[in-house]
Amino acid sequence: MKTPPVTGINTVAKRITGRRDSVLERKNIRDALVSVAGLIGRPIRDETGRDIGKLVDIVVRHGETTYPPVSGLIVKVGNSTSFIDASSISKFTHDEIRLSSMKVNLEEYKRRPGESLLDADVLDHQIVDVNGLRVVRSSDLYLAPLDREIRVVGVDISFRSFVRRIFPGSLSRRPTPEHVVDWAAVASLADGTGVVRSSESRAALSQLRPADLADLIEDLAGREQSALIELLDPDLAADALEEMEDDELQGLLRGLPSQRAAELISRMEPDESAEVLRDLDVDHRESIFAEMDSKIAAQLRKLVSFDETLAGGIMTTHILVTRETDTVGDALALLVENRERDISDGVVVVDAKGKLLDHIQIIELVAAKSSAELSTLIGPPFPTAINSNTRLKEVIEEFANNRGSSIIVIDEKNKPVGRILADDLVDALTSDEENHGFAQGSGAF
Repeated sequence: MKTPPVTGINTVAKRITGRRDSVLERKNIRDALVSVAGLIGRPIRDETGRDIGKLVDIVVRHGETTYPPVSGLIVKVGNSTSFIDASSISKFTHDEIRLSSMKVNLEEYKRRPGESLLDADVLDHQIVDVNGLRVVRSSDLYLAPLDREIRVVGVDISFRSFVRRIFPGSLSRRPTPEHVVDWAAVASLADGTGVVRSSESRAALSQLRPADLADLIEDLAGREQSALIELLDPDLAADALEEMEDDELQGLLRGLPSQRAAELISRMEPDESAEVLRDLDVDHRESIFAEMDSKIAAQLRKLVSFDETLAGGIMTTHILVTRETDTVGDALALLVENRERDISDGVVVVDAKGKLLDHIQIIELVAAKSSAELSTLIGPPFPTAINSNTRLKEVIEEFANNRGSSIIVIDEKNKPVGRILADDLVDALTSDEENHGFAQGSGAF
C-alpha cells in the first residue's frame, strides 16, 4: 500500500505553510508571551492583591479562529474547584493573574462544546507541526494578547521547557521563544471532546501528499491518530489510509467507530478496501459492513470473498462501462465525470447483453468525432481479458504478453467486473514475498 517517501519534504511543507506571517515575529507579541506551564499553580488575585486561589487550568475556545482565545480559568479555591470567566481578568503576566473586581462569580466548571483545557488536553500531548511535517510533543504553550483577547499563539517543543516542567525551579519560568512553533502551523489533536481545530493547519494539511499524511498518522498514537483523521477531508483521509502500512492501518481501524471506519473504507479504492476488510476479524468486518451503503457493502463482500491469489482478489471494480450504441461524446463526458477516480486509460465497451467487446483508450476517443458511435471504434488490438478465478501466476504472464497498463477481469458470462492495474500486481507480489520470502518462493514466477 505504502509508497516510498520523497526527500525534501520539509522544504515543500515550508513553502506551503509559509504564506502567512507568524504573529511570533511581532515584537509586541514576543515581549508579552506568557508560559502556560509557568502559570499553573500560580496565585489568582483580586484587584487589591489578595489571593483568591491557585490556577489549575486554562480554558480556550477552538473553532475556525487560527489562535484560540482564553474563555476562562479553572481555579482551586479552598477545597473546591471553580470557574472564572475570562472577562474578569485585568492583568495576565508570567508571575500572576489579577481580576478586575474583589467580587468574583465562582461557578462550577462544565466543559462546553468547542472548549479545551490547555494543561489537561494539550500540554505534553502529541501535536502535528504542519510546517515541518513532523509529530512533536508540546513542552509548553504560550499565550499573548491578540485582537483584544488573550490567545494561544505558540507551542514550545524544546527539551529545556520539558526539563523546566519536570524539575520546577531548576530553570527560569520565562518563555524560550526561539523553540516555539506558531500555533497557525499546528494541528493539536488532544482534547476531551474532539480536535483542537485550526483553519490554517487544516488548509496546510489538505495540500500534503497522502503518503506524507500517512507518515504523520503512523507517528501518532491512540486517540491522537483518530483525531488527525477527523481533521482531514474524508476523501483525503481515505487516500492517506491507502498509503499506511497494513499493521498500522489495522490498529487505526480498531480505534475508530464502525460508522467512521465504514465511511473511510467506502471512499478507498475497492481493491484496497477489500484488502483491508479481508484482514479484519469477522465481527469487526461485519460491524463495518452494517454501517455501509448496501450497494457498496455488497460489492466489497464479493471482492473480499475472492482469494488473494486469484485475479478477483487483486482487481479494482472501478471501471467505466459504456454501450456500443453510446457516442464518443457520451464516453468523454463519463470520463470527465469520474476524473477524480483512478480511471484514466479509457472506457470498456459492452454489447446489449453486457458482454465485453472492447476497451477504447482516451487517445482514440479524443481523435474521433463526438457524434460517432463507439461501435465504429471497436477493432483490433482487442483488450486482454481474464476470468476472475485466474491464478496470480497466469495474471503475471498476461501482463508480460500484453504490456498494457491494465487487464480487464470478466466473469463466467464474459461480463466485465473489474480490472487489474500494474500497481495492484506489484502490491500483490510484494505481499506474497513478505509472507513467503524469496528463499521459499511464492510460485508466482
